[in-house]
Amino acid sequence: MLKLLNISFISALILITSSCQNINIKSSRQNPAKVTLGIDNLDNYSGILKNKKIGLITNPTGVNSQLKSTADILNKKVNLVLLFGPEHGIRGIAQAGKNVESSIDKKTGIKVYSLYGPSGGFEPTAQMMKNIDILAYDIQDVGARFYTYISTMAYAMKACKKYNKTFVVFDRPNPISGNTVEGSMLKAGYQSFVGLLPIPVRYGLTCGELAKYINKKMRIHCKLYVIPMSGWHRNMYWKDTGLKWIKPSPNIPTLNAAIAYSGTCFFEGTNLSEGRGTAKPFETIGAPWIKPNELSRTLNILNLPGVRFSPTCFTPTFSKYKGINCGGVKIHISNKTTYNSVETAIAMIRVIQKLYPDSFKFRSPKKGRWWIDLLTGSSLLRRSNYSYTKINKIWQLESKKFKEESASFYLYN
Repeated sequence: MLKLLNISFISALILITSSCQNINIKSSRQNPAKVTLGIDNLDNYSGILKNKKIGLITNPTGVNSQLKSTADILNKKVNLVLLFGPEHGIRGIAQAGKNVESSIDKKTGIKVYSLYGPSGGFEPTAQMMKNIDILAYDIQDVGARFYTYISTMAYAMKACKKYNKTFVVFDRPNPISGNTVEGSMLKAGYQSFVGLLPIPVRYGLTCGELAKYINKKMRIHCKLYVIPMSGWHRNMYWKDTGLKWIKPSPNIPTLNAAIAYSGTCFFEGTNLSEGRGTAKPFETIGAPWIKPNELSRTLNILNLPGVRFSPTCFTPTFSKYKGINCGGVKIHISNKTTYNSVETAIAMIRVIQKLYPDSFKFRSPKKGRWWIDLLTGSSLLRRSNYSYTKINKIWQLESKKFKEESASFYLYN
């Protein structure tokens, strides 16, 4: 009898295990990449590129959903004759603000022009453009106005208009969703390479939608084609797409870093470390004079939506306070859909100003321009004594108006 019971138990266990395995297998099969990228849809739009000489602006994020390089795909399927690299270079390894030299791509043997080089020129020149018919763009941005790839895109569109070329965007997801729009509109007189476009800090558009928007609003009027994605929806964050994350620049290693960056990049305009040179850039904020427990406790009292703060100490390996022990906080995004990156950042700045009035400073102006003003798009945060809630209300009105206006350029629901 005992033997029979053992046999029955083992049989049941095998059945349960098999059922669980079947469930897991079925589940994994139901979760392939949900989104096909613009470059994945190339064959459906091949007529645009047929018999044309193509230049491509790209970097390591320019891949299809199977992680095959867009440069390699175009080199095989069309007449790819030139490559162009943005900030951080075509291989994406140069640190922020570092010049990138022009070169020859070792894999394809194709000439690479730098659009972030020693000459300081960001717009493709007549020399660069003369031997192409189409300038294509395939780079993953992070949905923040000060991320310079979208400035490169705008300059490229201007060059296409100037030299009578066609601009083609292989569209990609906005990794921090197409529904959330935050921050102030860029004001006249505050344009720079980290704030070139008349959009809010967090603009809620794909790069293709953004190209359509600025083509009209900046009166560029170049000949523009957007090769769209399939399966992307506005409420998606990157993790919802089923696509692999490739860090778009050295200090955006994760999706959470990208979400936080759209606010904590403001700390580049202060004398606090924004976490460069740590394992959690833009999620770690601090300085040698910060008291971690005091700051984290004060910030948590605010009960900001979707975020908590923990005390930390860190020693950056490069950038601000290299080799110096700093106190600060780590940002823990508990709910990305309710987290307001811009509101959180300006709340942090106002709290730090109050706790450490003799230590906190905005970085001194360069050529008469304050870096914080260029990042926020105006001097409101620096010059006013408004609370973070009052500033946020002002900026919410601006971002709401932009969201309503930009909806007519949506390619996706």
